[in-house]
Amino acid sequence: MVKTFACSFTATNLDARQGIQSVVSKLRSLGVPGARVDEVQIALTEAVNNVVEHAYEDRPPGDVRIRGELFPERLWISIQDAGSPFPKGELPEGKPADISGPADSLPEGGFGWFLIRELASQVQYERSEGNNNLSLCFEIQVTSPSANS
Repeated sequence: MVKTFACSFTATNLDARQGIQSVVSKLRSLGVPGARVDEVQIALTEAVNNVVEHAYEDRPPGDVRIRGELFPERLWISIQDAGSPFPKGELPEGKPADISGPADSLPEGGFGWFLIRELASQVQYERSEGNNNLSLCFEIQVTSPSANS
């Protein structure tokens, strides 16, 4: 049996934080193991922060819509926004950042897509009808919600 949930919010830092927390709470209530919820939260936070920081960078913040589909062994999270498309219509490669230099010269960013690709088993992107559609799949073993109490 598939369990679905959805939320939407404006692409601002505060609203994004609240939207992500809503998804995290829902996953916990559906019996997704805590460690896996934490990993989904990291990937989701990176993806949504990219929407806030880049997709709406040159325009007023628009809506971000998140839809989840929880199957017995996997979770699909879809993130949709009407912001700017990815350059060349393709997701960043997500190469690990070079951390071989001195600590004071380490990059501040550049870790997000690497983390997303490491934590999700599948990452898909499509631009259609003026919307960015990012889908992340996570392998999951759902437990009964009462077992997490």
